Amino acid sequence: MTIEIAPEDVLVVVDMQYDFLPGGSLAVAGGDEIVPLVNALAKKFTHVVLTQDWHPADHVSFASQHEGKAPFQTIELEYGTQVLWPDHCVWNSHGAELSAELDIPHAQLIIRKGYDRAIDSYSGFQEADRQTLTGLAGYLGEREAGRLYIVGLATDFCVAWTAIDGAAGGFDVTVIEDATRAIDTGGSLQQAWADMKDAGVERIMSRQILG
Repeated sequence: MTIEIAPEDVLVVVDMQYDFLPGGSLAVAGGDEIVPLVNALAKKFTHVVLTQDWHPADHVSFASQHEGKAPFQTIELEYGTQVLWPDHCVWNSHGAELSAELDIPHAQLIIRKGYDRAIDSYSGFQEADRQTLTGLAGYLGEREAGRLYIVGLATDFCVAWTAIDGAAGGFDVTVIEDATRAIDTGGSLQQAWADMKDAGVERIMSRQILG
């Protein structure tokens, strides 16, 4: 059965940036494959919001900032365990740019996250300290948003955290599974789907919207 997208529903497109696409410093396998699908889905929505990872060059989540540490190792910060990443999505770099292949001219908002050197941010709603809000919930509330449909990169990190935080904030949230791709390190994808299910996040395929 085809899902009818209501005028108040919102498509949230997560981190479709060059550093997360093939050839990027933190490339998600197959990340480029979902761009045409995201574009097709966006045409079904009146409201589209984009998120953009946006880090200073000395960001605390970069392994390069911690002597003797390698990407995908972890450290402990004040707000908890932090995965260390290759340098990525640095301000004003090509890698931080949204893909030029995205064709969503009617997108109304870009939420930048991770711009504080000392705090990482996967979620489009709040930084990893779980205290610093991005303003996305306020925007969606003021616009009287309906159900949130989430697509983008990566399923097991920024997509999952955004979905879970959206549900925690009182929104009805659905992840469009085939319009995402995962990093899947150390079982992270399976865990992310379990966490999303526990949070009440629904999971569908794009054909249920596109027919």
